[in-house]
Amino acid sequence: MNQIKPVRVRFAPSPTGALHIGGARTALFNWLYARKNGGSFILRLEDTDSERSSQESAQGILDGLAWLGIDWDEGPDKGGLYGPYRQSQRLRLYQQYLQLLIDTDQAYYCFCSNEELNADKARAREKGENYRYSGRCRHLDKEAARQRVRSGQPAVVRLRVPQAGVTRVADLIRGEVEFDNSLMDDFIIAKSDGWPTYNFAVVVDDHLMAISHVIRAEEHLSNTPRQVLIYRAFNWDLPQFAHVSMILAPDRSKLSKRHGATSVQEFRELGYLPRALLNYLALLGWSSGTDQDIWDVNDIVPRFDFEHVSRSAAVYDIEKLTWMNGYYISQAQPEALAAEMLRSARVQGWPDQTGRDYLIEVVKLLQSRARLIPELIEAAAYFFEEIAHYDEKGVKKYFARQDIKQVLEADLEILANDSAFTLDSLEASLRSKAAQMGLKAGDLIHPLRLALTGRTSSPGIFEVVVLLGRERCLQRIKQAIKWIDDNIRV
Repeated sequence: MNQIKPVRVRFAPSPTGALHIGGARTALFNWLYARKNGGSFILRLEDTDSERSSQESAQGILDGLAWLGIDWDEGPDKGGLYGPYRQSQRLRLYQQYLQLLIDTDQAYYCFCSNEELNADKARAREKGENYRYSGRCRHLDKEAARQRVRSGQPAVVRLRVPQAGVTRVADLIRGEVEFDNSLMDDFIIAKSDGWPTYNFAVVVDDHLMAISHVIRAEEHLSNTPRQVLIYRAFNWDLPQFAHVSMILAPDRSKLSKRHGATSVQEFRELGYLPRALLNYLALLGWSSGTDQDIWDVNDIVPRFDFEHVSRSAAVYDIEKLTWMNGYYISQAQPEALAAEMLRSARVQGWPDQTGRDYLIEVVKLLQSRARLIPELIEAAAYFFEEIAHYDEKGVKKYFARQDIKQVLEADLEILANDSAFTLDSLEASLRSKAAQMGLKAGDLIHPLRLALTGRTSSPGIFEVVVLLGRERCLQRIKQAIKWIDDNIRV
């Protein structure tokens, strides 16, 4: 009876740049599948490209996943039974398994020079054919080849690929996909410097780390038949494959920087929250089977399966993400939003009123009115900064009134003399004063709002007044009266 293997999945990025949202979605799908099945999620860094890989990029990937809330069970920072979890530290293992394939004649040394290979490619172009390696070194004597390598002659290692038949890939999303072996050549599995190629290293790593499911981007599907051939050369069991569709831009082209933010760090800097980005990424290619858009990632875990992962490309919709972010900002803990605001360089020096508690109260008042953290910061500015200018339309509509000074002086009197200074008492005082003057309450409220905030819209004016405090309100009304005297002929 076959024993069911424990679920072990991995996210294996190359640390050559920032964590792209496509990579983040791949990591999320792996994490969801592991958590649903009580399995392990492994983080592995494929950093054999020494020229392009950097520690900064590696740390950025770890930080991006951690910010999103995607935790891993084994990885370069945590260790585990199957380490090391950086390919750059696994060269001895790769060389050991390369030698095994050479010894069993599943692979061979190739000494073809670049000049020879380029000439072969040129001939193929002249004939209008696709280039395939000629197999020039395929039948070299093994011992003679070893001697040439020992003498220092540079050589790559190629896998012996069947020259006929098909290689089948069973994919949990796409079904069975066939690849014609005659269209593949004896591809390189190790470079002349001794380092393995991607296809070889990934197979060795996935096997030695007991990976049960390889869940990755669709672009890797074309690599999979080569990897299957390497598994077969070792007589190793195959993992189950699942290739997730691409994320396309709104114009259905490949998503790139010209379409805006593409990395997790960029989205954070633009003011998106991790829960919103996770929710959005989960719905890019996976369907809940309902009309519901807002999902806590922990509620997705028991529902996640490959039957509901689409084969079609997912289209990136920044407006939907921004709408989701607005929802999550409205529902977030004010303390968390305050911390994210303070992290921004835009608010260095905040809070300058009565401390962090004051900022939290400001957030409570404004969080339902913002979709992004910068919008929240901008909306909060008048609680921390003096009024530098007044909304132009508001000036024409309210400050240019014939009775504006009388109105603002009435507001000044109300705020100076209301001893309770509560929402209810202030509203009662203002409505009573408006009635005495033969005005509507709005005739006093709208100019007051413009004087206190510089804007024509804000949260409830009495909530703004109470939060700003009596002294700041009186000072700003007086400032507005002086500004009107200096700038408007009434």
